[in-house]
Amino acid sequence: MFDLTGKVALVTGATGAIGRAIARTLHRMGATLAVSGTNVDNLEQLSQELSERVHLFSCNLSSFTAVEELAPNVERVCGRVDILVNNAGITRDNLLMRMPDEAWYDVMGIDLEAPFRLMRAVSKSMIKEKWGRIINISSIVGAVGNPGQANYAAAKSGLFGLSKSAAAELAPRNITVNCVAPGFIESPMVEKIPAAHREYLERSIPMSRVGSPREVAAAVGFLASEEASYITGHVLHVNGGMAMI
Repeated sequence: MFDLTGKVALVTGATGAIGRAIARTLHRMGATLAVSGTNVDNLEQLSQELSERVHLFSCNLSSFTAVEELAPNVERVCGRVDILVNNAGITRDNLLMRMPDEAWYDVMGIDLEAPFRLMRAVSKSMIKEKWGRIINISSIVGAVGNPGQANYAAAKSGLFGLSKSAAAELAPRNITVNCVAPGFIESPMVEKIPAAHREYLERSIPMSRVGSPREVAAAVGFLASEEASYITGHVLHVNGGMAMI
């Protein structure tokens, strides 16, 4: 079960906590990895850790040219892309009335437009192969909103609609498109939250704890597998019951 041997998986944002966990999980399932990010040192550390079946692609997703070149570069090295995980994302938080245009466009560019461009690019080879998995990492914020994150919430909510529309188009070609929407997940950013506020946040979660990147990665691994072949256009929430949607 859950065997990805012979499959090629492209994971963006592979140097962050969730991205690394996704890469490790897919690699453990047997996939050959194409991992991208902007921190070359972290990419090399990940490559050394996994040691084999890993190809590194430095890519700044804020550059449309770089995004357009990523999938073809991966296909030249790895032959094709069977699994795309759009994990990379940024935040530029501010209240709506104070949010500069740059903060809006930066987040929309990386969190929504880059996934669209990569989905468009890899779908061509997936259609040819008559098999594919596209998994977009969204957020609980895309479903419920969050003060100070109008740009981030809009982008992550946009991934829901993008994924559902693509799922309907690609389903006849045996290609599934789904979202994973994490809630409050352990990360360096979360570690910086003052203890009192973190305790308050944890009390708002029915499971009374934050999630781990490994738990998000497990959801991705399942959706990437053959066992999930009849699941498409779905948003899988991984949030400990914080929002029961």
